[in-house]
Amino acid sequence: MTPTHRTTQLGMTGPRVFPIALGCMGMSGAYGPSDEAESIATIREAIDRGVTLLDTADFYASGHNELLIRRAIEGQRDKVRLSVKFGAMRGPDGVPVGFDARPTAVKNFVTYSLQRLGVDHIDVYRPARLDPAVPIEDTVGAIADLVKGGYVRSIGLSEVGAETIRRAAKVHPLSDLQIEYSLITREPEKTLFPTLTELGMSATLYGVLSRGLLTGAKVEGARMHYPRFAGEVGQRNAATVARFHAYAAERGMTPAQLSVAWVLAKQPAFVPVVGARTRKQLIDVLGALEKPLSPDDVAAVEAILPKEAIAGTRYPEQQMKLLDSER
Repeated sequence: MTPTHRTTQLGMTGPRVFPIALGCMGMSGAYGPSDEAESIATIREAIDRGVTLLDTADFYASGHNELLIRRAIEGQRDKVRLSVKFGAMRGPDGVPVGFDARPTAVKNFVTYSLQRLGVDHIDVYRPARLDPAVPIEDTVGAIADLVKGGYVRSIGLSEVGAETIRRAAKVHPLSDLQIEYSLITREPEKTLFPTLTELGMSATLYGVLSRGLLTGAKVEGARMHYPRFAGEVGQRNAATVARFHAYAAERGMTPAQLSVAWVLAKQPAFVPVVGARTRKQLIDVLGALEKPLSPDDVAAVEAILPKEAIAGTRYPEQQMKLLDSER
């Protein structure tokens, strides 16, 4: 793996980046304990191997994730592009206390993110969700002011629907939509992806390993609260995914590689965001770039694991109701 791999443009206004991005949320305890030294080593390994886009949020462990990234990219800021989400608020105990995407809040959030990250600008800045109390035009307008001021380079969105995207795009050009997409979460293909293509936008695709469901990850941390992992449904899903694992082995691939390779084959203009927490996981995932899937391969994978084969929603019911992307 070298930095000479093809790159992907994030829309017409965003940066050109390596075809796989590194999501850093799991490095701050979201899926169980993480080793800080290994996390930093993983980010640096990713940079050495050509990865350019790092994805984080100011609320990941209440700022811990941004501080971690600051240490990891010290002296290498010119080699990375930072994608930062904002809006979710936490109490001192880590419990969610609301969401705020008012213009004044946007400018406050970015100030602290810049400080924690130790940078003078953020490459892609986006609200993590739609704030139902604030018109998207107001939120994007505030970020547009930050673009004019040089604090932000590009504007993105996350987990919003087609109508919201269209409204936001009238205020300022948008680089990409961050949305969950995987072999077992294909709903964005219906209306979201065509809307992005029409508007000249890209997508950064998270959850491509379905939070570890596709790779057989241990059910701990946040996974314990997701319907696809819980109880009898979780056991059935794990048994279903076993067929996918067997097919990956037949092809000489790991489940993670096959999951990422499927996404790259289906959506070559978009960028999967993979939450590797260790150098071993990172190197495994990047191996997908060396094992591309043909159309016949894609069809075979989808026959083994059709999207309706997995039971349960991607988030708990209450969270699903709050997602503009699900409307």
